[in-house]
Amino acid sequence: MARRFKRNQQMHALSELNVTNLLDLAFVLLIIFMIATPLMNVEQTVPVELPVESASDQSPPDEDTKFVVVTVKANGTYLLESDANRPLTIRELPARLLALASSSAGGKKQPVIRIRADATVPYQNIITLMDELKKAKLGRVSFDTQVKT
Repeated sequence: MARRFKRNQQMHALSELNVTNLLDLAFVLLIIFMIATPLMNVEQTVPVELPVESASDQSPPDEDTKFVVVTVKANGTYLLESDANRPLTIRELPARLLALASSSAGGKKQPVIRIRADATVPYQNIITLMDELKKAKLGRVSFDTQVKT
């Protein structure tokens, strides 16, 4: 007796596509981008050769601490975080720092000024910036450096 191996079902086109997995992937990517976007810093886009220091342990800053970046480029111009595209001269800097200090007045915690100075900037430019910060009563200062490898 011979057997017949015949399929009774015919092949038909798949009319539905399950997109649940694709939606899960899309939502996960959306969440990743929503978390990563605020972590990108504008000051990293200004090319500055930072001075080098040896590695050391540092304590993390308070969560409510606001940082304002002041970049000093090799040609002696200053860049404030809010106007990273518009270089300031030493004559324009005091007015901008006073405006920054007045915006943090009224019971608000003073921002920490992060100084990102090029390694080749003359020391006098840094002292001039520190003088202007002192006049504006912005006394919380930190210096950005590279870690020696």
